[in-house]
Amino acid sequence: MNMNQAPEAVRFSSRLLNTTGREIQNSATLPLHTDEHVVGVRKVVREHALELKLSLVEQTKLVTAASELARNTIKYGGGGMVLAQMLSDGVRRGLRLVFADDGPGILDIEQALRDGFTSGGGLGLGLGGAKRLVDEFDIDSRGGEGTAVAIIKWKK
Repeated sequence: MNMNQAPEAVRFSSRLLNTTGREIQNSATLPLHTDEHVVGVRKVVREHALELKLSLVEQTKLVTAASELARNTIKYGGGGMVLAQMLSDGVRRGLRLVFADDGPGILDIEQALRDGFTSGGGLGLGLGGAKRLVDEFDIDSRGGEGTAVAIIKWKK
């Protein structure tokens, strides 16, 4: 990946920031604190979706999910980082993104994934919508410590 390592990481010690048991071909970390960072994440995700030769529809789904999670990291988590990993499971190649912050955490993950739930005045489609757009989705969150959300989109 042609991304620079972020100068800062999050303190939240999530299991999602550890290795996945899959072969990681390359990995980089980007900061998430400003709207410009969200634009940068969208650009990097689009580049890697093209590298994976995802269809236009699959590219759009992945970029949309990444954009939503990046904005959530800033808005609800007070900023953080995204770990981007090109990976392989021996048969397929994919892009794994882990969005992490040191924010207040999500106290009720099940409720937060329900369409219509919002804690910030939005439409409440963010987490659940992002989950529907990708092949794999996982959340690790602890109140007062932070949140990490991992997504994977595989080349099918």
